[in-house]
Amino acid sequence: MRFQGSERYVATPDLMLAVNAALTLKRPLLVKGEPGTGKTMLAEEVAQALGMPLLQWHVKSTTKAQQGLYEYDAVSRLRDSQLPDADSAAKVRDIRNYIVQGVLWQAFTADQPVALLIDEIDKADIEFPNDLLRELDRMEFYVYETRELVRAKHRPLVFITSNNEKELPDAFLRRCFFHYIKFPDAETMQAIVDVHFPGLKRELLARAMKTFFDVRGLPGLKKKPSTSELLDWLKLLVAEDIPLEALQSSDDKVAIPPLVGALLKNEQDLTLFEKLVFMQKHNR
Repeated sequence: MRFQGSERYVATPDLMLAVNAALTLKRPLLVKGEPGTGKTMLAEEVAQALGMPLLQWHVKSTTKAQQGLYEYDAVSRLRDSQLPDADSAAKVRDIRNYIVQGVLWQAFTADQPVALLIDEIDKADIEFPNDLLRELDRMEFYVYETRELVRAKHRPLVFITSNNEKELPDAFLRRCFFHYIKFPDAETMQAIVDVHFPGLKRELLARAMKTFFDVRGLPGLKKKPSTSELLDWLKLLVAEDIPLEALQSSDDKVAIPPLVGALLKNEQDLTLFEKLVFMQKHNR
C-alpha cells in the first residue's frame, strides 16, 4: 500500500515519501506548514487514493484527549433513572448504554483499516498530546466504567496537523514521522492551479501569479496570502470576468489588485500594501 498522489492534490515527491514512510513505520504522520497549504486536504486525498474510510477529529481549545476515546454520559443515566417505566430501568442497569464512542474508539474497532485525521492538535491544551501517547503507541485503551480493554483490530493511518501555535512535547514527537509542507514555488503553484482551473487562460494565470507573489513577497505582512487564498482569488477573477489590465499597472509596477480582500485579511496588511503602491507611484 503506497501513496502515489491523486488527480485532485498536487503532492511533491518529498510529501509522497513522507506519507509512505509513515505507512512503513506504522507511525502517525505529523504535518506542519502555513495555514492554507493543504495539510487537512492531504489526509482526505490519501484516504481516497488508498481506498480507506476517513475519520476526522477537529481539535479545539476546549478539546480533551478523553473525548477521542469515549465519554460517559452520566447526566443521561441519572435522568433515565428517574423515569418510572421498565424500559428505562433496564437501560440504566447497563452502563454501556451511556458510553459514547470517540473517533479513536471507532478507528480501533473498524472492520477495515481506516485513516484518522487529528486536525490542528496545537489548538488544545499542552497536555493533550501527552494524554494520547499510550493510545497512539500501543493502539489500545482501557474503559474503566465497563472494565474492558479496547484494542485496535487494524492500525489506522494517523495524520496529525499543526499550525505551530504551540510546541509539541518531545515524547510525542518521538512517536511521529514529521513532515513540513513548504510553501509551493511558482512551478508547483501553477500545477496546483491547473488542477483547480484547468481551462484558465495562460496570460491571466501569469499575471495573477505575478501579482500574488508580489503581494506575498511584501516585507512586514502580518499574514501572507496562502495557496487556498490564491485559489479563492482566481475563482473570483473568473466569476467577475476581471480584465487583464486590472491585474498589473502599465509600467509593470505593483498595483492594488481587484478583489484584494481575498488575499489580504487585515487592515494593517492592506494599509502597508497601499503605502507601497503610493510610494512607487510618486517615485516614477
